[in-house]
Amino acid sequence: MTAFKDLKSQWDSQPKIEVPKNGLKQIIEKVVFVKNKQRITNIVLGTTIVVLCIFFFYITAYNNTLVSIALLLMIGALIIRICVERFSIKLLKQLDITIDSTMFRHKMIDYYKKRVKIHYILTPILILMYIIGFILLLPFFKEALSIGFYNYIKISGLIILIILSFFIRKQILKELLVLKELYN
Repeated sequence: MTAFKDLKSQWDSQPKIEVPKNGLKQIIEKVVFVKNKQRITNIVLGTTIVVLCIFFFYITAYNNTLVSIALLLMIGALIIRICVERFSIKLLKQLDITIDSTMFRHKMIDYYKKRVKIHYILTPILILMYIIGFILLLPFFKEALSIGFYNYIKISGLIILIILSFFIRKQILKELLVLKELYN
């Protein structure tokens, strides 16, 4: 019985989470921000998929197994990312902001942990898949394009990768900061 009393005492001694003035409005604004960010990501990724699919058929990649694998790696990485983002948006929509603040905090912590796993485990794997696909295409670019244009693709690909990595990192940190603020 003392174990129950100890447990109850610990439960009662937990700090009550105070809801700040305009707290609900701030929560709604931050949740909308995260949803919009995820939607924009999906639009950008979807556009890239369309471009890659057009490229796939334009160069008749289906006639060459290695080119097909390379493009499918790139397209597959983007499709997986879109599915993950759509799933995350669905989870975020299911969060009920009218529940009590302690329950909401616990649900936000769960959501935050899932986003951390996505950003720190899945995202690097998908970026690696995309890079492998791009690298597999380089010999075909070299064979089909002039040396100048081939070098342009290699250098611009590297620059775009560096810029996108910086941009992705910045956006991830921004999103995680917003989510962290929601459950603090």
